[in-house]
Amino acid sequence: MDHVILGNGSDEILGLLARTFLAPGDEAVMADQTFVIYKMEVTAAHGKPVVVPLKQWRHDLQAMAAAVTDRTKLLFLCNPNNPTGTMVTAEEVELLLSRVPPHVVLVFDEAYFEYVRSQQFPDSMAYVRQGRNVIVLRTFSKIYGLAGLRIGYGVATAEIISFLNRVRPPFNANSLAQRTALAALGDEEHVARSRTVNEAGMRQMVNGLYSLGFTPIPSEANFVFVDVGRDGRAVFEALLREGIIIRHIEGPMVRVTIGLEEENREFLAALKRVIHSQ
Repeated sequence: MDHVILGNGSDEILGLLARTFLAPGDEAVMADQTFVIYKMEVTAAHGKPVVVPLKQWRHDLQAMAAAVTDRTKLLFLCNPNNPTGTMVTAEEVELLLSRVPPHVVLVFDEAYFEYVRSQQFPDSMAYVRQGRNVIVLRTFSKIYGLAGLRIGYGVATAEIISFLNRVRPPFNANSLAQRTALAALGDEEHVARSRTVNEAGMRQMVNGLYSLGFTPIPSEANFVFVDVGRDGRAVFEALLREGIIIRHIEGPMVRVTIGLEEENREFLAALKRVIHSQ
């Protein structure tokens, strides 16, 4: 238990990390297109976000290691990445860890871990068992479907967890969420079914996007990141009028969550209407 911290969603633990380890002016390294909360929490803690561009829509771990300085205290690695859905491999992470000095805590944000299909995904928990300066974040908001209950967790050394508990509010994870999370952990059938539905939906979505002339970025999550070849905001707004919500990221890039078969079909049909009307 000394190696685990609960959060009001894993989002809260990101804030705890920033408040625990960053003094004003300290740095935190992150990708330029990744989970927006990293930059928000670092800035709120009066730290300095050091933003490293993606390389072919993936974390550029070599460049991130090169960005580390004496003032760096945190390095955020969203794997699979949100919003691109891309992942970095065990071999790449091993090389990163060999270059990151011990005064940096490496944050493995693995909110979409349960959706990953690749055999090359890193075993981040092994680094915790080795006593490395890392923390692994997981959540019940994604494949378990408990987003509204707000429950996530972090796993790290007892020392790191002890530091985080000094700034953690005492009642941050409510009892209903905790009981539901325990039940969810035992419901392996639900997780397997959700993974199967997502894999089938991913094939349907990717094939449908290709048929419309788009090239989605290969994803290990439950969404796809795609260049729609025009103003993504306009596409987002047009789909909204069709009763469909996607996420506009920037420029022509949008993120589309995988749904049920009929939902994916409805989205693809609406997208076809939208692009033909623009």
